[in-house]
Amino acid sequence: MLQIKVNNGSPFEIEKDGAQWLINGQAAGADIQWQPNGQVSLLLDNKSYTGQVEKIDKDNKELVLRIEGQRYTLAIREDIDLLLDKMGINLAAMQKAAPLKAPMPGLVLKVLVTPGQVVQKGDGLLILEAMKMENVLKATGTATIKAIRVEEKSAVEKGTVLIEME
Repeated sequence: MLQIKVNNGSPFEIEKDGAQWLINGQAAGADIQWQPNGQVSLLLDNKSYTGQVEKIDKDNKELVLRIEGQRYTLAIREDIDLLLDKMGINLAAMQKAAPLKAPMPGLVLKVLVTPGQVVQKGDGLLILEAMKMENVLKATGTATIKAIRVEEKSAVEKGTVLIEME
């Protein structure tokens, strides 16, 4: 069984029983065909839809589809996710944010965050100049900035801890 929220709405419970799909325990006239070109063909209650997969986020179990010009974000939860929730276990909260380390020797041009700031995946943290190129080092997940270990205009070696996060 899967629990799926569409655009942060109410969850649907979806499961396949043989050749038949069940939505919230009720038989649904639905069929989904995934195409190798990133398209999806959906038959729902005898009406056909064609969509395009825009994004697949395996880590967060999210799928973004564009169907008939509308964008849909599907948050997918499996049985194990639901069981862990019932037990009060939040794996995302348990994962400790790794410190940001210099991937190469360079010069810290600008620090883009401050201690205590909450950052999201993809947010810029620091600009490091290396080999005459500016590299924006980004957050790999949601975290809170614990400490900045370098100053702007300072040279760093590969592996130097730049920012600590929690």
